Amino acid sequence: MNHDSLPHLKRQRQRQRRLALQALSASCLGWAWPRARACEYYTGLLRVTHPWTRATPADATTAVLCMRLDEVTTADRLIGVSTPVATGAEMGGAQPCLAVSIPVPADSVTELSEAGVHVRLTGLKHPLQVGREYALTLEFERSGTVLARLTVDFTTQRFL
Repeated sequence: MNHDSLPHLKRQRQRQRRLALQALSASCLGWAWPRARACEYYTGLLRVTHPWTRATPADATTAVLCMRLDEVTTADRLIGVSTPVATGAEMGGAQPCLAVSIPVPADSVTELSEAGVHVRLTGLKHPLQVGREYALTLEFERSGTVLARLTVDFTTQRFL
């Protein structure tokens, strides 16, 4: 090896190390910044987080729609839900009702869950499969229409 090329190789290695450290720093910095999650939807008055349902068996006619409504600046009301995978929607939970009408109080968190108040999708057109996403339209009294994605999560049962 020529001794004249040693300083050149040393500079080249230093440059490669510097570039590698810059790339690592940039990627770490990207993780530190807060980001909106893909399953968050905003209106001028509130945030909708992670609309989801469980996978359904082949003979299911209904599915429970769950989600979180928070960052509510002005009281609102969820008055309609539609998706191409179901013919309709109704309220479920302690006080079931054929019409969707769920109050969303200001400065509060509203959880639509399987164990409490939720929306029941009716007239399923086909089984909902784990990992799939479907179009979902939420209609609010004040906030208007929110176009979202309905995620199908794991079921607690095994369907054969």
